[in-house]
Amino acid sequence: MSKLLIINAHPNFDSKTSASLDVFNYFLKVYKENHSKDEVIEQINLYEDEVPLLDKNVLSAWGKQAEGKELTSQEKKVTDRMSEILKQFKSANKYVIVYPMHNFNIPSKLKDYMDNIMIPRETFKYTETVADNGRMSVGLINDGRSVVVIQASGSIYTNNDFYTEVEYSHKFLKSMFHLIGIEDYEIIRVQGVGVLDRNEVLQKGYKEAEEQALKLTTK
Repeated sequence: MSKLLIINAHPNFDSKTSASLDVFNYFLKVYKENHSKDEVIEQINLYEDEVPLLDKNVLSAWGKQAEGKELTSQEKKVTDRMSEILKQFKSANKYVIVYPMHNFNIPSKLKDYMDNIMIPRETFKYTETVADNGRMSVGLINDGRSVVVIQASGSIYTNNDFYTEVEYSHKFLKSMFHLIGIEDYEIIRVQGVGVLDRNEVLQKGYKEAEEQALKLTTK
């Protein structure tokens, strides 16, 4: 069965004024109108749902697990939650991620989420092959899954200038999804909302959202 997982990384996850959520809601409307009725759609709101940090508690738990030691109740609680997040992610075959750019990068909670799914031997593994920069890795989520990213920004990051170079959000996400084996990666840029006519920016975003929604329904 096909399953779409929506990863909402907007701090105000139900905002009525957000450009990224505005385009996302249009995307979802088109998608629902065209998707198979037996398809599952789930959503996780990263600023509402619990998404563990990679803190000393998690590192301690991982160390104990590697040595076969018993975890404390707090360590077990956090690792169980991380396992739930990973299981939900792996159960889907299509993903939509929506967020506003924060200081040229993804929101902090989205980075936390990526830390919960970038797990060796679960979504990627290291091989025995050694290159000049260390061991090679191979993605384990390599069964034809798709990702659509909806990113809003006040400025424009596609002019091949300084700001194109410092836009780490898109580079990071695309690289990490490729690393775990997902190469079908698309981005809808809702960019320039702080310097261009907002309505024109949104109209362009709606057009791209409709194209990607229709494309995703066929997968």
